Amino acid sequence: MDLLNQIKQNAKKHGKKIVLPEGNEERTLEAASIILKEETAKLILLGNIEEIKNRAAEKGFDIEKAEIIDPKTSDKRNSYAEIMVELRGKKGMTTEKALELLNDPLYYATLMIKAGDADGEVAGAENSTGDVLRPAFQYVKTAPGISVVSGAFIMMLKTKEFGNDGMMVFADCAVHPNPTAKELAEIAVATGKTTRAIAGFEPKIAMLSFSTKGSAKHEMVDKVVEATKLAQEMAPDMKIDGEMQSDAAIIPAIGQKKAPGSEIAGNANVLVFPTLETGNIAYKLVQRLAGAEAIGPVLQGMAAPINDLSRGCSVSDIVNLVAITASQAAGM
Repeated sequence: MDLLNQIKQNAKKHGKKIVLPEGNEERTLEAASIILKEETAKLILLGNIEEIKNRAAEKGFDIEKAEIIDPKTSDKRNSYAEIMVELRGKKGMTTEKALELLNDPLYYATLMIKAGDADGEVAGAENSTGDVLRPAFQYVKTAPGISVVSGAFIMMLKTKEFGNDGMMVFADCAVHPNPTAKELAEIAVATGKTTRAIAGFEPKIAMLSFSTKGSAKHEMVDKVVEATKLAQEMAPDMKIDGEMQSDAAIIPAIGQKKAPGSEIAGNANVLVFPTLETGNIAYKLVQRLAGAEAIGPVLQGMAAPINDLSRGCSVSDIVNLVAITASQAAGM
């Protein structure tokens, strides 16, 4: 069974409720019909109810099992507005402003999650990343003990000798440009949780640098050393080691030579990069030069899974990301 099918089967077992704010967008409707048929998740579509039903009928998409909510007429508007005022009243939020914002499906979806009426969200087929994430940062916020959101890629390699039978997880490759040692530690722990919830294997996390166990001295190395220590303290149940160079992390002979006694060196299946530029460059090089399949980015560190699509996404991208989001929700 390939990874995506494995993720879908895992999501199917848990029946999580995923909200799709772009409810009348054609690709979203087609994806919804597939998701409902496969029973990967329970779906909530947001938008004008009549428009959504009519558009789905015109295209022949079966969305009968989806819950459809119009944010402008929902009976939950007042209770959601109360939550918004409670959380951001000191920043000027009023009931009137809250009710106006709730006309926006992206805000309504976020409040559904905050209120416990949905388990996760997928959007971005017709909205920018900033518009998708802004309400999430304001109301769902980050998970306990985590202050930074990051993006992980699941890398499916053609060769099975690396990682977990050819599967590895890279982070952060998408969000935070230059994390502090504390933030880098949080990224490592969040990536370990993503690995367990989505990739389905136990993480062996290497904190990467241009130094292995003191072979080089520099403040950039010091950051990774400190991050490794903090990550180990944050998640004593996870296998985390560093600092180490990438070859020491994934090639057993080099790992044994450069970091003797390390359980991770030579056996890493999760690579945590010291900066966004190194992570982004690395995943793209592996994708293009090694022909790896890159699944993601999967946003991690939020208190609930909220994932962003590219506006050029395909129907299958939406189907897959909903399955990933549902699996994330199940693992929280």
